[in-house]
Amino acid sequence: MKPTRASTLISVAVVAAVAGFALDAVLASRQSPTLLLSTPLGVTLALIGVAVVAMARPVRRHARDGAGRQHPVDPLYATRVVVLAKASSLAGALFGAFAAGLLLYLLTRSALPPLGSVLPNAVAVGGGLVLVVCALVAERMCMAPPPQDDDDDLPRGGTTAN
Repeated sequence: MKPTRASTLISVAVVAAVAGFALDAVLASRQSPTLLLSTPLGVTLALIGVAVVAMARPVRRHARDGAGRQHPVDPLYATRVVVLAKASSLAGALFGAFAAGLLLYLLTRSALPPLGSVLPNAVAVGGGLVLVVCALVAERMCMAPPPQDDDDDLPRGGTTAN
């Protein structure tokens, strides 16, 4: 499985930010209340990011320290953690950028919105950012190290003849 590309995350974030901004603009044009995310959303996103990193720690310990020689890491567990990390990075980019679009709309109005309207969206942006960073770190933690050659005295690119 290939690592998550930055271009994918940026594309998701741009589309989500535009969608958040456009949704708030449409709601305001119809004189409806604008969308306001809750503060626990951002906190939950950050906690999910911490949990993903905690799940990746055993995989890294087995891969890096050689502790996996007696007890190899379960490949299904490692695969699940990598897939969860990839999904979490995409979800963090989606939620964080959507909240950023909502926040950007609020801050571009002529009247400055109250802190009660800005703070929950700002916390959601921060939570999404924490989730993306933690998910990318967890994904890198699950990468297998390059194989080490124990036969350093052998010539490269071939076998030895006796």
